Amino acid sequence: MIEGSLAMTKKAAEWLDQAEYDMKTAKFLLKGGRHIYAVFMCHLSLEKALKGLHVHVLDTPPPKIHDLLYFVRKMSLDPPVDTLEFLTDLNEVSVVTRYPEDLRKIQAQFHKKRTADLLKRGQEALAWLAAKYSES
Repeated sequence: MIEGSLAMTKKAAEWLDQAEYDMKTAKFLLKGGRHIYAVFMCHLSLEKALKGLHVHVLDTPPPKIHDLLYFVRKMSLDPPVDTLEFLTDLNEVSVVTRYPEDLRKIQAQFHKKRTADLLKRGQEALAWLAAKYSES
């Protein structure tokens, strides 16, 4: 949990704790060669961070959707260009990790290097989102 953010509600803090846990899980899955699920967990991590920020900023429960950009727009967030591009990319690629039609084909798409890059960018996006909790 973020230290020094006294105004953060318990519910918002729980969302962020789970987001951080899920990002660690994504890294663990990368090491184990489960690249598809590493990408899925990266998306889930950022989704939870955004949902917690939704609770923190808007003081309402987040909708049960998976669209990262919905939350960015809903809260009028202004992420750096590279973070916004990453969230857009992750939004698109995570659909195939959630609902794969051809396992071998998707395994070839998410090789170790690509997945490691996605997770690195995911960690950067998570850090940016975590900082937004203390700004609000």
